[in-house]
Amino acid sequence: MDSVLPVVIALLVLAAIMLVSATDRRSRSLERRLRQLEGKVDLLLAHAGIQEPQDARMAEIDQLLTQGKKIQAIKVHREATGSGLAEAKEAVERRMR
Repeated sequence: MDSVLPVVIALLVLAAIMLVSATDRRSRSLERRLRQLEGKVDLLLAHAGIQEPQDARMAEIDQLLTQGKKIQAIKVHREATGSGLAEAKEAVERRMR
């Protein structure tokens, strides 16, 4: 009985690791597919000569950037879009160019 418990625990840990790995792999695949689709939509909009409607908070971000307040601009971007820190930082840096 004492030797069964470690084996059961090891199997449960292995099953949990496999579940997390499969979920992570699927998540990365979906994120990659979403980026591809967003790129295609951007190309279609550009080809049609349509500009994406701009959120009013983006003007606030631009104003913060002109004042040199990059961190504040990133915070506002995260609030406005619900994006993560890395994504917001990238987006704000693209606006700076």
